[in-house]
Amino acid sequence: MIQPLNASARRSYILDTNVLIHDPAAVLKFDEHEVLIPMTVLEELDGLKTGRSDTARSARQATRNLSQLLEGHSPAEVHAGIPIHKASGVGGTLRFLPTPDLSNSDTFHQATPDNLILAAAIAAGQAPSSSTPIVISKDVNLQVKAAALDLRVEDYRHDSVLRDSDSMSDGVWRTGRVWGDLEAYELGGESASGRPRYAVRGDAVAEWHPGMLVRDDEGFEAIVRRHDDREAEVETCSSYRNGRNLWGVNARDAHQNFAMNLLMDDTIDLVSLAGAAGTGKTFIVMAAALSLVFDERAFERVVITRETTPMGEEIGFLPGTEEEKMNPWMGAFQDNLNELLRVQDENVSTAARHFLESRVQMRSMGFMRGRTFTDTLLIIDEAQNLTPRQVKSLATRAGRNTKLIFMGNVGQIDTPYLTPSTCGLAYLVERFLFWPHAGHVTLRTVERSRLAQTSEEVL
Repeated sequence: MIQPLNASARRSYILDTNVLIHDPAAVLKFDEHEVLIPMTVLEELDGLKTGRSDTARSARQATRNLSQLLEGHSPAEVHAGIPIHKASGVGGTLRFLPTPDLSNSDTFHQATPDNLILAAAIAAGQAPSSSTPIVISKDVNLQVKAAALDLRVEDYRHDSVLRDSDSMSDGVWRTGRVWGDLEAYELGGESASGRPRYAVRGDAVAEWHPGMLVRDDEGFEAIVRRHDDREAEVETCSSYRNGRNLWGVNARDAHQNFAMNLLMDDTIDLVSLAGAAGTGKTFIVMAAALSLVFDERAFERVVITRETTPMGEEIGFLPGTEEEKMNPWMGAFQDNLNELLRVQDENVSTAARHFLESRVQMRSMGFMRGRTFTDTLLIIDEAQNLTPRQVKSLATRAGRNTKLIFMGNVGQIDTPYLTPSTCGLAYLVERFLFWPHAGHVTLRTVERSRLAQTSEEVL
């Protein structure tokens, strides 16, 4: 039986291959403790390094990181354990575990990579050492096998930006009456938008951040423009509920109205929309895109991309050009585009329809690396299936006059080893939380149908 571990005990962390694929710099993330890499892991990295996929890139980067740590050390020093130097000055040691012989093992009947890693961990625990061995893996099956063998095992949590998925900011602060416990006064002068601005002070302001919706039950809605501990500056939101709309689309609630404000705000460069299926994310974004390109002439084109992670079994390779290959993945956008053009059919001529369709481009994420988008509204769908590294690769594509929109639902993650607290969408929201040119909101009301709403709740 596994005994409770003393908090001050020195540990030896045995890393599974998927940890280094998930985070090639994982060996640097264990402070003063010992990091053990089984030879089986090195062999798996060697087999995965060929190709242009993200897995291959991660395998090559992990191998390079290990090679840099080995530079200048003799074989005897490597065998004894080499120091892990970090910028913080606090580091442990790195050792490599030999491949165990399983030919006479009563526990493992096949020399699979998982069994070899677990056997190496058992051998490390039996060696005379003051360290406690702990297997680190994102493979649930390996975690179960390790627990069955009385091995300490943990998930790799260093990349988790949230303690749990429910703690991801929804971008909204709500109260019964916004000025109830807050001191506020209207700022003089004309704002760029022409809407009133207020300076607000109070203890509750500490919970706010730039780009947040502040609302109350009496209908007041404002966006936080500036935030400094207990003082903030807010600007009232435009209303897209009744007379004013985006390409014929009205907001159904405060969250949708705020999403429209963020999408149409030229001071916001990055918008992230989260929400369950059917909350209107795609419909609202496409309505804003058509308005920005056709009515406002704010951008030259709309580029849409997404991670092509299938919901079920693979259907094989798709024929055609890049855009033709992406069409099956972009059905939701095409359906919403057709619906929006149908709604505005009386106001949009045939020439204008062709103009709009030519400005909306579907692009594969696999061809984004190295590109720079200017005068572009770049929409990234299914962002919950992206890793933090992929999110960074996409965010750094933004050039002059480019706005990025990330959409996703952390309740529908299809990428292995990603969770609601480690996925790219959660990473993006938390990292840009206090940047004044970013905004996030989680949509709550399911608009698709009562069946869709009930399915989201009970299934």
